[in-house]
Amino acid sequence: MVDVPALVEQAREGRPRAVARLISLVEGASPQLREVMATLAPLTGGAYVVGLTGSPGVGKSTSTSALVSAYRRAGKRVGVLAVDPSSPFSGGALLGDRVRMSEHASDPGVYIRSMATRGHLGGLAWAAPQAIRVLDAAGCDVILVETVGVGQSEVEIASQADTSVVLLAPGMGDGIQAAKAGILEIGDVYVVNKADRDGADATARELNHMLGLGEARGPGDWRPPIVKTVAARGEGTDELVEALEKHRAWMEERGVLTQRRVARAAREVETIAVTALRERIGDLHGDRRLDALAERIVNGALDPYTAADELVDGITNNGGEPLVTAPPAEG
Repeated sequence: MVDVPALVEQAREGRPRAVARLISLVEGASPQLREVMATLAPLTGGAYVVGLTGSPGVGKSTSTSALVSAYRRAGKRVGVLAVDPSSPFSGGALLGDRVRMSEHASDPGVYIRSMATRGHLGGLAWAAPQAIRVLDAAGCDVILVETVGVGQSEVEIASQADTSVVLLAPGMGDGIQAAKAGILEIGDVYVVNKADRDGADATARELNHMLGLGEARGPGDWRPPIVKTVAARGEGTDELVEALEKHRAWMEERGVLTQRRVARAAREVETIAVTALRERIGDLHGDRRLDALAERIVNGALDPYTAADELVDGITNNGGEPLVTAPPAEG
């Protein structure tokens, strides 16, 4: 058993091994996960969470590294969650984006963690919300969450970040591609990276046109800015940080930041509850109660919705046992 309060205190002191151990407890759905989350709860809420998403090849890792440098120059402690595809052999993170951020490896003010999706869809790992909470409690001022890069369906980051950054690059698609629904509807800030390449201005114009076709905005509403960068050389990074800070200030002024965080917490609670119910239902396979309901459906004595209601009622009233947190089953 782990001494959770001592481990949390070590993480607060900036010890990377303690942070790593806490995130490992989260990823492994440790029996002590409840104690970890309860201990962390009063220590969270201070970090600014920025999500970076976009198709593979647009320079997410390089942009993340450039942002780390910029925030470190400003004296901020930075945490990075780089979500990678799962290895089909080991189940671990396949790409290991820390390779592109090696320049920060020895900086005590930076913590970088690669997390495997483990089959979870939407561009994030299932444990990302809890891992964000660990970094927040550990004293990170800014947490950068880099998604796996799965294309237009990679929209889950919008529900996990305070500010979502969508990256594009010249040559990654024409105006029709830019207007497609999905990933390009979630951005609070848009970045045209690799802006030294031909077509960068055209990409920015097409993106600006797409934003103009979006929903009507009233006076004072946030209009996502478009920032051109060359992340490999650090060009445009200061302008990107300025855009992020302007969005943060806008959200704080209008109470949007609190609204987003409340909605994020609600989704997290819902996910934990649904996962626990799914586990309990899974435990009923082969159980006579489930078979009896199925037989009544086949005989026409019961419809599936009523049967499902009876099943859920039976599970939720089963002795008042607490819900259990565990990785959701995929597929």
